[in-house]
Amino acid sequence: MSSESIPAPPPGAAGAGTAQADGTAPVVPPARGPRARGATAYLRYAAGKLAGAAVSLFAVLVTSFFLFRLIPGDPVKQMTGGRQVSAEQIASMRREFGLDLPLWQQFTEYCGKALTGDFGTSYQFHAPVVDKIAEALPATLLLTGTAFVIYTVIGVWLGSRSAWRNGSAGDRFHTAFALTLYSVPSFWLGLLLIITLSVGIGPIPGLFPTGGMESGPGSGLDHVLDVAHHLVLPVITLVAVEYARTLLVMRSSLLDEMGSDYLTTARAKGLRDDLVRRRHAVPNAMLPTVTLLFVNLGNTVAGAILVETVFSWPGLGGLFYQALSVPDLPLVQALFFVFAAAVILMNTLADVIYPLLDPRVGR
Repeated sequence: MSSESIPAPPPGAAGAGTAQADGTAPVVPPARGPRARGATAYLRYAAGKLAGAAVSLFAVLVTSFFLFRLIPGDPVKQMTGGRQVSAEQIASMRREFGLDLPLWQQFTEYCGKALTGDFGTSYQFHAPVVDKIAEALPATLLLTGTAFVIYTVIGVWLGSRSAWRNGSAGDRFHTAFALTLYSVPSFWLGLLLIITLSVGIGPIPGLFPTGGMESGPGSGLDHVLDVAHHLVLPVITLVAVEYARTLLVMRSSLLDEMGSDYLTTARAKGLRDDLVRRRHAVPNAMLPTVTLLFVNLGNTVAGAILVETVFSWPGLGGLFYQALSVPDLPLVQALFFVFAAAVILMNTLADVIYPLLDPRVGR
């Protein structure tokens, strides 16, 4: 059969191939539709973000090792508590904790164990670092989780109402108040709340405990109420600082949506103004806010160090402060990694989820 007799593929055929040697019809690969191309692009985008997060986590692992070795002071001498200890005993303690090894060897052993989840043994508690973190983690999750839910609801609600009534007295008040709280250091606000609501001023008695998580061992409803009573001031401190950011971003996002044509169309259909705001404007303005909420969650966990220290809350922040005073190098390094990892993972999760909310991203 001559080459002129071989039928050509139809014009515009997707992925048309060449004719085979025996003159049979060409093999045409299956066409890839928009859905397949979109899924491939998203997977490539997500894989890039996850790879970047892995590199960042390893960089944090390296930084945590070298950073805290710049802290002045000898951990072994700090652990002796000023007691008279012989040189042989000090040398024995250094061997026990691996501090007699060259720095490069300490680093390679640290990285090798950390990649398997082993962060060593705490100098001051003589217990595995992972166990100490596991003991303190629930208290931090209780504090930061409660604060996160409250400041998210308040920030989104007030931000949307302020934007919808842009320029009103309420909008000016909420914006100015949020900007003021956003600039206030959390530890200063916590101390102020302790002075006014815990210690009391003049004839006004203190209403809340000055610190801790509970007054004593208990069970049942009384224990729950006791923990909630101790939780009030730390939560107020975190909420006051963090809700401002959510409010300002939500307000800005909704202001960008205010002049959109679809809102004009919704009003022209006779929908109530409140309904237009809740069903049409707010859902579209939530996209930047959703990203911020994931970032805020990571920052809240990392930023709880000062609040937990001020209120003697038995979480990761208080544990970090205790470890830093020695310095308890294995515990400090692990906690630093946990705090940084919370921020990195929440940022990565926001990046991965955002294209699912807005298809224009990552395509």
